[in-house]
Amino acid sequence: MKQLGEKVHLSGQAAANRVARLQEEQVIEGYTITLNYTKTGQALHTFITILTISYDHQPLFSFLETKTIHILKRFKISGEGCYLLECRFHSNDELNSFLDELSHLANYRLNIVVGDMSTFSD
Repeated sequence: MKQLGEKVHLSGQAAANRVARLQEEQVIEGYTITLNYTKTGQALHTFITILTISYDHQPLFSFLETKTIHILKRFKISGEGCYLLECRFHSNDELNSFLDELSHLANYRLNIVVGDMSTFSD
């Protein structure tokens, strides 16, 4: 809390009190860990837009439940597609296997991340 306080110009105790209040008010809902996926061997980062081919989505949902090792986030979306998956894979072969299985349940559009621009500058 001392380091946090220094960053926001508060004492460590004042920062701790502020964080506790934000937790009580449920402004802070939880904490997370950021993984280095290159070090875990899951360097292949993808976004997969799913376009369903059936009104019954339960088989798709059941399939996705078996693949949580690859799926970081999944979203229901509007626009082009029905669902969006953010996934990580160890290799192109692993990705290809996932897509082969997925293709029996839905159509998809694949985007592969080639660079992270979250820390870009002008």
